[in-house]
Amino acid sequence: MKMTHTRLLVSNYHDCFIFYRDIMGFSVAWGDENGFYADFDADGHVLALFGKEPMAEAIGAEPPKPKSQQQDDVCLIFAVEDVDGAYDALVGKGVVPINKPHDRKEWGIRCFHLRDPGGNLVEINKEIGMND
Repeated sequence: MKMTHTRLLVSNYHDCFIFYRDIMGFSVAWGDENGFYADFDADGHVLALFGKEPMAEAIGAEPPKPKSQQQDDVCLIFAVEDVDGAYDALVGKGVVPINKPHDRKEWGIRCFHLRDPGGNLVEINKEIGMND
């Protein structure tokens, strides 16, 4: 597996976008301040912002909770050549996934989700293109 980027799940997308673009000075590789997803070039590593609500919907989770309750703040993304094969291999090693491999054509990927032992959200994916 290859780690592709870090996705921060945020409740205040616009403010975070402005912070990473204008305050931190990262170049915008994809997205804009009016959307709900953006990629930044963080010195050769992709730092992504994504709204908490769309992520919760994608994995079938409850809507975002107030910060005082458990809520995902980060989703680690790992690219693989074969999402279904990776799923089978991880399940074979005892991993309990959140969902099964599925296409998210609006994101241009095939993916599934799981949590690491620390409870962090992890996505295993492969690009399929927006029109595949």
